Parts: sequence; C-alpha cells; structure tokens
Amino acid sequence: MTTFLTRFRVDLLLLLVAASWGSTYLAAKELVSPSSVVALLALRMLLAAAIMAAIVAARRNRVTAPELRVGATLGLLLAAVFTFETFGISHTSATNAGLIISLTIVFTPILESIASGRRLPGRFFLAAMIAVMGVVLLAGNGALRPPTLGDLLVLIAAIVRAVHVTSMHKLTTEKPMDSLHLTTVQLATCAALFSATSLFYGDSIPHFLTQLDPGRGMLFLYLVLACTVFAFFVQTWAVRRTSPSRVSLLLGTEPIWAAIIGIAIAHDSVGLVGYCGIALILAGTAWGRSVEQGHRLAVHPPDRQGPTAVPA
Repeated sequence: MTTFLTRFRVDLLLLLVAASWGSTYLAAKELVSPSSVVALLALRMLLAAAIMAAIVAARRNRVTAPELRVGATLGLLLAAVFTFETFGISHTSATNAGLIISLTIVFTPILESIASGRRLPGRFFLAAMIAVMGVVLLAGNGALRPPTLGDLLVLIAAIVRAVHVTSMHKLTTEKPMDSLHLTTVQLATCAALFSATSLFYGDSIPHFLTQLDPGRGMLFLYLVLACTVFAFFVQTWAVRRTSPSRVSLLLGTEPIWAAIIGIAIAHDSVGLVGYCGIALILAGTAWGRSVEQGHRLAVHPPDRQGPTAVPA
C-alpha cells in the first residue's frame, strides 16, 4: 500500500507538471517575439532562481560541491531546451509546439536503453508509435504538412529534453543530493547564461519589462511560479523516484493539456481527426506507461531494487 501511494503521489505531481507545461505554450505565445526570447528567458530564470535560492537559504543547508557540479551540467542542457523550445514557439503555433515536444516520450526510452544496455519490450515502441500517430493527426488535423522552422526547433528541444531527463536520472539516482539544491543550481545556471546573452542579442531585460502591462505581467508570473519553479522542482524530485521513461510518459500527456487549453481558452478549431489524435495519444501514453512499469519491475523486483533516493 505504501508503494502504491508513493507511486500515485509521484504520478499525480507529474501530471500537474504536464498540465502546467501544456498551458505554457499559450502563455509564452502571448509574451514572446523572436527579438524578446532571450530577455524573457533571462528574466524568467532570474526570478525563478531567486525564489529557489531564498528557499534554500531559509533551510540553512549548504549546496555541496557535487550538487553544484551536477546542477550546472544539467543546467546547460536545460538552457538548451528552453532556447530551442522558446524560439520554436515564436515561429510556430502554441498548439504545434505543445504537440511536437511530446515526442520526448519516444526519444527518452531509446536513450535510456542505449545508456543502460537494456532493451525495452517491443510493445513499448508500439505504444510510442500510437502516441506519435496521434500527434501527427492532431497537429495536422488529418493533413500532411511540411514542418515549419518553429516545428523543427521544437523537435530539437524534444530531443534535448530527453537527454536532460536521462542525464538527470543517471547523475542523481541513489546519490545523496538534494532535489531543491539541484533545481536551484540548474535555474541559476540558466539565468546566468541567458542574462549574459541578453547583453548582446535581442531586446534588453529593461526593454522587455517596459512591454509588460498588468495582464502580461500576470502571465509572466504564472510562467515563473507554476511552469518553472513548481514544475522543474517536481521533475527533479520525481525522476529520482522512478525511471526517466516513466517520467517522460507522464509528461507526455502535455499535448493533451495543451489541446484542452487551446480549445477551451484560445478557441482553437479541432475536427474529428484531431479528436482521434487526442484519443491515440492518451491510449498510447497509458499503454506505454503500463508496459514500462511492468518491464522495470520484472527487471528490478521491489526486493532487489536497492536503496531509495534520499528525499528532498
């Protein structure tokens, strides 16, 4: 029962992250332009890192050298994810971005399999292909369309995100590292990179701030608090308590949330084929999650899994 409740808690929090990320694309689309991408990311990371640093300081636990080293490495990968994803959003629709990024569920298990030398069941790849087919149907609403520059940039972001998730699992599993510290160092690394870049490219941070009216300011705070601080802390915490493939499968529901938000709030038009795509993504994600969990438990039964990760 304890194992079930722990797994349920992890899954529920990851689904909340997926929902917040599903709303990110519409919010970012309202805030960003090609010239303001770096300034937006710099300000977003600076505020998020400051909040996390304040929490760390209040706990009075020092960040260790291994946490700094691992967090900085993961922060470089995370900065690449944000860069490709946000530039992609500025060149494509929010719905397309939310759908294409979900292909992380295909790339992550492949990378994990290569890294561990352990093959996944064929059923997992069938489930992943069903989800991919759903993405194709939903993105094109039944039509085959060539990808735009934005689509390609978001596709690269999906690949780098898979590398980030797999690396996080590899570098932090069963090691005495604090999830809060790791998240803070990652965000601080991103903040430093984007702040330095904003001095030479695109709009400056002060200029971006002058463009924020009260409505856009609220959207920006939502991006920082819900989609950055909460989301990445939960991801860092959860990936140490489950497999990267499971994390990506749950976060793979992100396009569903993006579609729901797009239809309910942005009033995007989705035809019958698009709804079929949504059904396929849900079915493929749920089946893949079940297959991956069963395979992982078969390879590492509960009595052979070794020590659990140190809780944050």
